[in-house]
Amino acid sequence: MSGWWSLLPFLIVIPLSIWTRQVLPGLFAALLVGSYLKDPSLLGGIKTMLTYLVNNLVQSSNIRIIIFLYVFGGLISIVEYTGGINGFVHLVSKKVKTKRSALLLTWFSTLVTFSDPDFRIVTIAPIMKALQKKLKLPAQELGFTIEVTSNPVVGLIPLATAFVGYMVSVIHMALSNVGIHQAAYAVYVKSIPFNFFSISIILVGIYYSFFKHSEKKVKKEATMLHKEKYNFPQPNLAMEAAAEVTLPTKQSKYLHPIDQTGEKDHEEEQVPNKPWNFIFPLSLVLILTLFLSWWDGHDNATSFLNAFIRADALGVMLESLFITLIVTLSFFLTQRFPIEELFTHFVKGGNNLMSVILMLGLIWGVSAVSEDLGFSRFITSHVGGWIPHFFVAPILFLIGALISYFIGSSWGTWGLLMPLGVTLAHHAGANILLVIGAVFASGTFGAFASPLSDNSVTLCTILDLPIMEYSKTKLKPALIAAGITTLAFGITSFLMK
Repeated sequence: MSGWWSLLPFLIVIPLSIWTRQVLPGLFAALLVGSYLKDPSLLGGIKTMLTYLVNNLVQSSNIRIIIFLYVFGGLISIVEYTGGINGFVHLVSKKVKTKRSALLLTWFSTLVTFSDPDFRIVTIAPIMKALQKKLKLPAQELGFTIEVTSNPVVGLIPLATAFVGYMVSVIHMALSNVGIHQAAYAVYVKSIPFNFFSISIILVGIYYSFFKHSEKKVKKEATMLHKEKYNFPQPNLAMEAAAEVTLPTKQSKYLHPIDQTGEKDHEEEQVPNKPWNFIFPLSLVLILTLFLSWWDGHDNATSFLNAFIRADALGVMLESLFITLIVTLSFFLTQRFPIEELFTHFVKGGNNLMSVILMLGLIWGVSAVSEDLGFSRFITSHVGGWIPHFFVAPILFLIGALISYFIGSSWGTWGLLMPLGVTLAHHAGANILLVIGAVFASGTFGAFASPLSDNSVTLCTILDLPIMEYSKTKLKPALIAAGITTLAFGITSFLMK
């Protein structure tokens, strides 16, 4: 079967994800429909769906991705439990005396909190909130600066982040679908310069942080925020609806020692201040990843940098993570933290990423069933021939930006569009690296701009910001960066093939 039926999984998953504002229901429905197209008997579709799920989950590369994500989440959780984040908060908050130094701290703190956007937000946002009143920082300006240095920055870093394994996985899956046998990590690294939205919004963020806001405007915004908080005439129904949908599921995950008043709550008073419990494991995993990457690839490399490209990136990251976990647990045990509490928090942190792991399994299944239905053959014969190569990247970015804004998920957008984008690029003769960059850029747009983004919800919860009003303020710079990005993809598509 290679007719238009092969498009059904994608025709289902994207609109359903937008309608439900969740990626998982769309992916599940797409896999179920695709499975029944393969075996349209009463129980045949269910059996086929389970076969696709199991067969893809047990593949070596996919199992490694799942283990990496779970262990990474667990490590972050025990670092928080042992006071690493709390200690880091107290360490840096004593050094900041002016508004400019606070914003500089927000930017430079990315160097040690880039492992995951939400991790970065729960680390730096409470620090800045504690300094907010003293330095007269408007909460919306502060939130923008924190968020622009979160998802957009993490998406550009090819080592020791929660994104890398997932990004490499969706690239590997998409390349395999069209018969391209290249190292997925090497392709990912080469595509990073083409994530034009991340680059553009970072530049726009620097302008907004240090050049746009005069002292007069800062005072005006602070006054407006004060009035908005205490004199707002009636409830904003849209804001309340968004809060009801998103906030309850996030608050339990991102508990932090500084509550909405800026004071410690009673439960968290027992959390110690141990900054080295944060600095040590983070430094260790970075050093190990860099060294083992070079070690793994240096035998067959032609240069020092080429060794990193030739390394088995996912295997190296997993090895570095496990070594870091073992050493870190030993380090914490010498501090007399109970081993049962360490493992309890490790499991709790790993479980926080189970929704991402489930999404990955469904994405693998949808991609596999689509290919078996003849998706690539249909694109080759009906679509790839008449789409000019220079339209593929900019159109994919715009479509992906729209999808990611409505579903609020970079992970979901990447998983949905990467197989489609690479297949279109392959058969239209477009540059694969440019198209991969466009897919990643489109997901980053939604993660930054959407009021449904978990990054935005987490940030607004900590800073006590009304999420819809805050999202409106950052939409303008996001659209400016998106316009620059679309233009960049259009121009680059003409120059590269």
